[in-house]
Amino acid sequence: MGANSYNVRFLIVKPENGGTWDLVRLLLVRGGDKDSSGSKFLEYSCHVLEEDDDGGEDHRWVIFVSILVRKILKVFEKPMEWTGYFLEFLLNLFSLNGCFLGLLYNILHEEIARPDFMDKSGQLGMGHRALMDLCMMSSKLAYENENVVRDVVNHHWKSVFVETDYQKESSTQVFILCDKPKDANLILISFRGTEPFDAGDWITDFDYSWYEIPELGKVHMGFLEALGLGNRGNVSTFHEQLFVKREKSVDSEDVDATIAHPEQPPERTAYYAVRSKLKSLLKEHKNARFVVTGHSLGGALAILFPTVLVMHEEVTVMQRLSGVYTYGQPRIGNRQLGRYMEAHLEHPVPKYFRVVYNNDLVPRLPYDDKTFLYKHFGNCMYYNSLYIEQEVHEEPNRNFFGLRFVLPIYLNAGWEFIRSFIMGYIYGSEYNESWESVLFRMIGLFLPGISAHSPVDYVNSVRLGRKRSVQMSSF
Repeated sequence: MGANSYNVRFLIVKPENGGTWDLVRLLLVRGGDKDSSGSKFLEYSCHVLEEDDDGGEDHRWVIFVSILVRKILKVFEKPMEWTGYFLEFLLNLFSLNGCFLGLLYNILHEEIARPDFMDKSGQLGMGHRALMDLCMMSSKLAYENENVVRDVVNHHWKSVFVETDYQKESSTQVFILCDKPKDANLILISFRGTEPFDAGDWITDFDYSWYEIPELGKVHMGFLEALGLGNRGNVSTFHEQLFVKREKSVDSEDVDATIAHPEQPPERTAYYAVRSKLKSLLKEHKNARFVVTGHSLGGALAILFPTVLVMHEEVTVMQRLSGVYTYGQPRIGNRQLGRYMEAHLEHPVPKYFRVVYNNDLVPRLPYDDKTFLYKHFGNCMYYNSLYIEQEVHEEPNRNFFGLRFVLPIYLNAGWEFIRSFIMGYIYGSEYNESWESVLFRMIGLFLPGISAHSPVDYVNSVRLGRKRSVQMSSF
């Protein structure tokens, strides 16, 4: 697939381009000119809406919801960020001082231990872990800062931390590790996911904008931006990054792509930095194979990364791919994209595994129907709240808002909240849930789809999950 000229097709939803009255008109007013329809929120190539709209009413409704949610998130962006900092500090304060009584005792004795976010640690787990477990823990670890990741990988997992790439503008963070310093057998790439209190990440998840790549299909524009493969402010940059930049970079692949700093040239994007480092490591470790993983938004980037490798005809690199493991991953494109990638990831053996926990909202985004056109692909490993696994094509209640699922979803959230207090008694002390997790489950009593997105349940699903071959309920 080359950089030949083609008819660019895209659709961009821009919540900032209108106010409350424009949003109301978008939902209520049919037909007419651009202003009367409220479509000033939309920027698109010729005939996109006419081709994709099967009736108009549903199309406007889902765009309305997307804009409304993103506007609300934008308003609460700073409060969410401050809340996240406060809760993280508070929960670490209690943890370091032995809960409330311990904190009170230390305050009275002037021995209070203050949280140091640079000194967090984590553990891979007990004994040998399967690749799926390693990928889940790596996806969870990707939320931490570089010092924490380096410490955990080098000292707890006894592996070798390679580097972190950080793309500031789109908050993209990814780390790479090898299982040993010489003659490594495994190279792991882990993308960071949606931060619970990062409004920008949630705005990306609720985005409807797409960009069509010839022969590949329609791809979520926000995820392309997160990999540094274009900018919706100038749509032509997608073509430049996906095709022109690819051709220009062929002769410079040996350049080491370390941590991306603001003063570096803008073309040093996450995708090209990671690809360059991966090719360097594969060259250094002749027998190594690589896996890509991520939770939430990180899962979307984890599957999009090899998708672009395939598009760039990186045949030698893709031959050494062992697998892609994603957890709570949103949809990244349309059915054409899925068919294109299944041809490269299903043979001779399946290499793409998408893990979904119960009522997690994020895998149900963006909307999947005749209007929203986003479709999942690959092997879905679905776990209910009893951590029973079933291999399915699509998770139940694929768009989350089915009326018959409302009561079971809230009842299940209540059960998960109660379960958080007894996990240690049922499965052992290593499964005791933190106060942060309990608080998150309390939020789930009101927003169950959000609390079910916690990495804790994905870790438990992978470790405690057991298969059931018969049809099961979503409870």
